[in-house]
Amino acid sequence: MTVSWQSKTPPDEVRLGFGNWLLILLRAPLLAALVFGGLMVLLLLRLIERPICGLARPVTPYITQAVCRSALKIIGFKFKVTGQGMRDPGAVVANHSTWLDIFALNATKRIYFVSKAEVANWPGIGWLARATGTVFIERDRSKAREQADLFERRLKAGHKLLFFPEGTSTDGRRVLPFKTTLFAPFLSEDLKPLLSVQPVSVAYLAPVGQPDRFYGWWAEMGFGPNLLKILGQPKQGCISVHFHTPLKVSDFTNRKTLAAAAEQAVRAGFQKQLPR
Repeated sequence: MTVSWQSKTPPDEVRLGFGNWLLILLRAPLLAALVFGGLMVLLLLRLIERPICGLARPVTPYITQAVCRSALKIIGFKFKVTGQGMRDPGAVVANHSTWLDIFALNATKRIYFVSKAEVANWPGIGWLARATGTVFIERDRSKAREQADLFERRLKAGHKLLFFPEGTSTDGRRVLPFKTTLFAPFLSEDLKPLLSVQPVSVAYLAPVGQPDRFYGWWAEMGFGPNLLKILGQPKQGCISVHFHTPLKVSDFTNRKTLAAAAEQAVRAGFQKQLPR
């Protein structure tokens, strides 16, 4: 995958020794069995859930949440959550540092990611994304109305949609300016009085002795080497997730003011969680 954000300094070279490979050989089979075993259970349950409930998914999101929590334990992360996930209908927005965000955010809340359409075709990951109810969108203005309608159907079905307004992952040491496009559907006449948007700040604290940007995923970094680096790390760092006060969409006049308020909350929470 090519990640669009680029840093002034290139990513650190991945170097794996004998001890790292032993950990990889221990953790990787457990992780694969958990993820794909959980996926099989989810798909079987969905065969029953879908004809009865349609878009609604009253059961299968619990499978996704349990798998992601267990995956983080297998990898060895410390995990800290502050604040409360909202109960109101609406969306969740967060900063984006790495593919690990998918596990971290799914572990804390039953959500559905909004992702660019090409992810649906990625080997393995695309399959997982489709099975767990990810909403795929295209960066095409001609599809804007169609995608707004899709958002509306999913939100009215009670889904909490989560998207990354930065539009790219980073080195995990910054929050990029939020793009406002995906905020627009929430301001429709039908949805605006009903919805809230909850900002969430996610920070990764590097393992002792490793660079601060150890968990970031950016530039031309491949998924495979990044995964192996993390699986081979003897003692992991900590993932910190903070849920901010939800923003009532009806309090905002347009997508730009809503996006600015969400960005301000995410940025402030992110900076507070970083080590001094």
